[in-house]
Amino acid sequence: MRSLTSIAVRLTAALLLTACSEPAWAQAQQAPAAPLGPVRRLSLDEAVRLALEQNLSLQVQRVSPQIEDEIIRQARSAWAPTLTGSATYNNADTPPDSFLSGTEGTLKSEQFLGSAGVEQLLPWGSSYSVTWDALRSTSNSIFTNFNPRLRSGLSMAFRQPLLRDRSIDSARQQLVISKRNREISDVDLRGAVVNTIRSVKNGYYELAYAYANLQVQKQSLELARQTLKDNRTRVEVGTMAPIDIVEAESEVARNEENVIVAEAAIKTAEDRLRALVFDPGQPEFWNMTLELSEKFDLVLPHANIDVDAAVRNALEKRTDLIQAKKQIENTQVNIKYLQNQVLPQVNFEANLSTLGLGGTQFLRGPGFPGEIIGETTRSFWSVQGLVFGFDYPTWALGVSVSYPLGTSSAQANLARTKLQLNQSLLQVKNIELQIGTQVRDAARQVGTNVKRLDATRAAQALAERRLEAEQKKFGVGMSTSFQVFQAQRDLATARNNFLRAAIDYYKSQADFEAVQETSVGGSSGISISTGSSSAATGGAASSASGATRTGGQ
Repeated sequence: MRSLTSIAVRLTAALLLTACSEPAWAQAQQAPAAPLGPVRRLSLDEAVRLALEQNLSLQVQRVSPQIEDEIIRQARSAWAPTLTGSATYNNADTPPDSFLSGTEGTLKSEQFLGSAGVEQLLPWGSSYSVTWDALRSTSNSIFTNFNPRLRSGLSMAFRQPLLRDRSIDSARQQLVISKRNREISDVDLRGAVVNTIRSVKNGYYELAYAYANLQVQKQSLELARQTLKDNRTRVEVGTMAPIDIVEAESEVARNEENVIVAEAAIKTAEDRLRALVFDPGQPEFWNMTLELSEKFDLVLPHANIDVDAAVRNALEKRTDLIQAKKQIENTQVNIKYLQNQVLPQVNFEANLSTLGLGGTQFLRGPGFPGEIIGETTRSFWSVQGLVFGFDYPTWALGVSVSYPLGTSSAQANLARTKLQLNQSLLQVKNIELQIGTQVRDAARQVGTNVKRLDATRAAQALAERRLEAEQKKFGVGMSTSFQVFQAQRDLATARNNFLRAAIDYYKSQADFEAVQETSVGGSSGISISTGSSSAATGGAASSASGATRTGGQ
């Protein structure tokens, strides 16, 4: 009997040592058995590269700079010249109401008027317009000296603001702000790229943890099954009561449940990672099994992190801080515009026009209206020669002034915008404080996780030794099944804690790198991995952190 008991103890101990000698982390990149679809082997660098190419959230974010380019084009269109033109035909039959109507019957007249012109706002606030028109008219009035009558004119107008709208106007304000918003959009995109890389890394690490956790649960299940087998052998030889098998069977069932949950966790982590990395339009998107090829080093150096250098780097590169500063520049442009708008409206105006007249001219004898004794004809092109030769010019120069009495809307907007500027300056200081806090917290988490990894490694080794001791004591009748199962659970927990510490270290490294370039957890702080953290999720979310784009007032 003692010989059988000793053999069972030795077999159990050998199986335990074999399981412990193959760390679960080394099997983390192994896919579950019997995959349903194609297997895609994936390294961490490849996952990041594919995400930068195919991540849907990042593709959405890449459209924003293109939209801002079109907004800039729209702002520039304020200075595009505008062509104008019209054509009008008029036919009128009117009863004569005076002897001066020049006819005893119905007064008939026809007119055809055409005009064309161009007008444009210039980039320095000036504006001009040039209009050319031509008229052809006929009438049966005896007082008409030209029938048909040809008239053409050319008019030019120029306006230059002297105070308001001289240094800046709404068009120039919108162009400057749209350019600044284009820069903010680029910053948004950079933040989205950084967050995507961080999310992919965290998703990759979480999938590796899920694979490793499955191996831990399978090892625990094998230990429980071996214990159940040994207990049945003891019952058969009469050294154990049959009731003691129930506890072993319960432990096996419990571990089988843990394996099922661990397998489901792998599928969940796979879905999160595939959604970040791959194009959902590709074949077998949902059916492919991801096999991780990355090798993780679990012997980590205790390198000191230069927190002060990291904070300085973050103050130079953080996207939320850059966005806030560019919003301040937008506000300053608005203040400059509104300060200009409170000035009086003083415009210098210049106008020049010229006319030409032609057609069939009647030559009349003495008297009123005089008998027609002949006629001369001046063609349409001759009329244009008079117009563009400036034979009959008319010009005018002037200054117009307007100023509202009382408080204007521009003054109220100016006061409001100055308050917003002071508020934005305080927000920048607050963001800088948050950045320093977040970077220091992220660096602290890296150091903490390195220490956790050493501590959990030692705890795992001690748990293995404790289980081995309990198994030996149980073999000689100095321990119980409950104590053996408790030691097995403690070993599984220690292994899981070691894996969790390793995952949290790599995730904290990704957080520490990302937090120096963008906000990775909102404006109030960042989310740093802890011992009980779940799988990281996310995508290419924009890190605007409250920096709303502003336009003109």
